[in-house]
Amino acid sequence: MKLRGAIAIGVLMLWGASAYAKDLALIVNKGSALNEITMADLVKVCRAQTNRWPDGRPATFVMRNPNSTDAKIVVEKIFSSTPDAVGGLIATANHERMNHPAIIVVSSDDELVKRVASTPGAVGLVDVYAINSSVEVVKVGGKLPLEPGYPLHGN
Repeated sequence: MKLRGAIAIGVLMLWGASAYAKDLALIVNKGSALNEITMADLVKVCRAQTNRWPDGRPATFVMRNPNSTDAKIVVEKIFSSTPDAVGGLIATANHERMNHPAIIVVSSDDELVKRVASTPGAVGLVDVYAINSSVEVVKVGGKLPLEPGYPLHGN
C-alpha cells in the first residue's frame, strides 16, 4: 500500500512539472518587418539596450509583471536576474521615456497580445497558447516555439 502511494505521488509530481513546462513565443504586431532575431539581440531589446529597430521605429518590450509566476522564464532566461532587479531595470529604462516607454508591464497574456498588436515596434513574450491572429510569431535563434532547441522553452 505504501508503494502505491509513493508511485501516485511520483506521478503527480511529474505531471505537475510537465504541466508547468511551457514555451514562450516572441510576438510582434502585423506591421513589423521583424521575422527572426538572435537571442543576444532579443536580450538587448528586452533590457532596453536597443532603442530603435533598423526601420527606425522605437523598440518597446511588453512583458508580464516580473513578480508574477508567468514571468519566471523571462526573468531567468532574458534578464538572468531576480524579479526585484528587473523591476528596477524597468524603472530606469522608462525614465524620461514617458511618451514611448522602453518596457511596458501588463497583467495578463491577453493584455500583452493586445498591447503588442496595437503598438508599432513592440515585441512581447507570451505563452504560445495565448497567441491569436492579431500578431505574428518571430523566430528566436532560427527556431519557432515547440521546435527542438528553441531557447525560450520553460522547464
